[in-house]
Amino acid sequence: MMHAGSGGGWRRRAFLEGCAAWATAAAAGDSAANRESPPRTGEGPAAAFEPRYARLHRSGALRERADRLWRRMAKCDLCPRACGANRLEGEAGLCRTTAELVVSSHRPHFGEEPELVGRGGSGTIFFSYCNFRCVFCCNWEISQRGDGEKVSVERLAGMMLDLQRMGCANINVVTPTHRSAHILRALDAAAARGLRLPLVYNTNGWERPDVLAELDGVVDVYLPDHKWGSAEAGQKYSGVPDYPSITQAALLEMHRQVGVARPDPDGLIRRGLIVRHLVMPNRVAGTREVLRWIAEHLPRETYVNVMSQYTPYYRAREHPEIARRLTRAEYDEAVTWAREFGLTNVRTQRMPLL
Repeated sequence: MMHAGSGGGWRRRAFLEGCAAWATAAAAGDSAANRESPPRTGEGPAAAFEPRYARLHRSGALRERADRLWRRMAKCDLCPRACGANRLEGEAGLCRTTAELVVSSHRPHFGEEPELVGRGGSGTIFFSYCNFRCVFCCNWEISQRGDGEKVSVERLAGMMLDLQRMGCANINVVTPTHRSAHILRALDAAAARGLRLPLVYNTNGWERPDVLAELDGVVDVYLPDHKWGSAEAGQKYSGVPDYPSITQAALLEMHRQVGVARPDPDGLIRRGLIVRHLVMPNRVAGTREVLRWIAEHLPRETYVNVMSQYTPYYRAREHPEIARRLTRAEYDEAVTWAREFGLTNVRTQRMPLL
């Protein structure tokens, strides 16, 4: 999840350089389909597509699901921490959010997977505050400090419609887990006003299957990370317990809902599961274990993006084992593992030129 915060100095310069490298890497796929532009309005797959949430909106079920999720904020258990904060009464959870919504930005983003970008970009909405505490976070001003603007649900719906008017390929909600109630309410309002873009749920992967069940028939594309191959690494570097077991159960539920991600004839993916894994120095991410699990528990044709752009941002230099960039040999090793395990839809990246 790449987005520049409001800080200045070296952090901003380094971040922007990293984003440029990530955008170059993400766009470096050699499939001609990935480079095709989406059709103009009224043509091809885009005209025929109906987002999954549209039917739930028409039946009234989308609002009902939003309301159920909203009530859960009274003793919040929307993420696996289940901290029990009464966010509806202004109590902040461990994610430091109440029922007030804080958004850093909404804009077309061209650094996502090519099949989500097309010609108009992925319509990203970056929420402030994260339920993780990643020591290497590249946008800690947003995820940890919470820089952003307080917005209403109605304004969030307006942002979705803004992105549609800009020609974006989808609505891409970034760090959505503990805002799921807000997102569903906004979707319901935006659908009433003509929203018809696919919804991309861009998450760290640490999700509750019972909450995901409320999103069945709502989300078109799940875009989770599978960050860590061991619980110890998840606790040490992201501050979360039991990361692999919780995330793996979530990935199985996501796949059950949307299946394998396959591009339409115009090269855009409008439905399915895309899994990201960031390779880190000294094998600390447990890449071998992550890729083996995917190969053994999901279809071999699952779209897996093996990412190379790790950079030691934020507090990473307090941890010597991750205080440097990835080497080419470390990245090549990860790609070799993916192929050895039989994964057939692995997307690779060029090493960033930083």
